[in-house]
Amino acid sequence: MTKTANSKIANVTSKRPTKGNATRTRMSVKKEGEKEEKGQAVADQPKLLSGGNPQIAKGYGDAPVQAYIAAMPGWKSAVGRHLDQLIMRAVPKAQKAVKWNSPLYGMEGDGWFLGVHCFAKYIKVAFFNGAALSPPPPVESKMANARYFHIHEKDEIDEAQFSDWVKQASQLPGERM
Repeated sequence: MTKTANSKIANVTSKRPTKGNATRTRMSVKKEGEKEEKGQAVADQPKLLSGGNPQIAKGYGDAPVQAYIAAMPGWKSAVGRHLDQLIMRAVPKAQKAVKWNSPLYGMEGDGWFLGVHCFAKYIKVAFFNGAALSPPPPVESKMANARYFHIHEKDEIDEAQFSDWVKQASQLPGERM
């Protein structure tokens, strides 16, 4: 089977068990723009992992981060867009990536200073060297240097404080991941 520029190959697992309760995997070719058959995975919609965190392939730059934000469920997508805008306004030269299904922000050559992750009831913003920020973000971590900022659905974000944390964090050594 060959793959053309206008097709995608999708792995689809059958729900019918075979010998020994194993599942069958079949390959199907889908032309771009075609809808998947009932029961097949839709490649254009990211899978939501535990707590509603979008499963986004590892990638660098703005595009994978925007794909993650678009896939954030419900109210979290609007908050994700707002956070991205605040971060980029505070540190216009920040680099972006998605690794381990989480957007990361960092400075070129200095590692990552901030990560975002969806949970069922809140969004976690991780400042990897947050203990060095003044004042430190409110939620402690098991990791000595990390601090977290949790955002729930009805929470108001103190934009000035958040932007200040982002600016401070961007000037500290980042995490190599």
